[in-house]
Amino acid sequence: MTLLEIAVQDVAGARTAIGAGADRLELCQALGVGGLTPSIGTIEQVADAVGGERIAVLVRPRPGGFVYDADEVELVSRDIAAAAARGAGGVVVGALTETGLVDTEALRRWREAAGDADLVFHRAIDTLEQPETVLESLVEAGVTRILTSGGAVRSLDGAETLARLVEAAEGRLDIMAGGGVTVEAIPTLVAAGVAAIHLSAKRPSTSTDPSGPGGGAPEYDVTDAGIVAAAAAALAEAAR
Repeated sequence: MTLLEIAVQDVAGARTAIGAGADRLELCQALGVGGLTPSIGTIEQVADAVGGERIAVLVRPRPGGFVYDADEVELVSRDIAAAAARGAGGVVVGALTETGLVDTEALRRWREAAGDADLVFHRAIDTLEQPETVLESLVEAGVTRILTSGGAVRSLDGAETLARLVEAAEGRLDIMAGGGVTVEAIPTLVAAGVAAIHLSAKRPSTSTDPSGPGGGAPEYDVTDAGIVAAAAAALAEAAR
């Protein structure tokens, strides 16, 4: 059965997502810039609330591209080890070389730092013209699953590429569809053979709390139980 993974930013979102039918969570902060590493306190709090085995922690040290220098690779290694030590079931990472290949040395270090936790390669793969060509490198690096839109802005538009990736992976790692996923797209993505569907299921909060100069707008993203439940129902229907 295709699993449902929801990207969340806090313990409230984690409880909401699991309560509405999510199987697994990607935990991060700053979804507005594609997600960054959450705090240790957030990881601990969410693990206590829903169980660490259900959490894959995004470890991304900054916005921008995925070519990292030695200091950044070391920082990610430390954050991975800290997340794994607090019971995270997986860590989500991605690194490329300046020539557009997978940074296998960074992945080697991160695989070691992750210990028993799953190593997930994120949508850095969607920057590559032919993602199928790096599958062998990811398998050899110990990657457990890949989060990808099939190179498209929306996973729905990358469904054909996703199906090719599923075939090329041949059960050696899981392909998870993520990127612009809507509830309506789920049947097509399931038909592509992916092992999981990933979406943020977020909506703006209704906060009117004052936010002083430099504080930004009072609204912030929260997890919408209705979207999660609709996605879970669409997956159940597609499995029939």
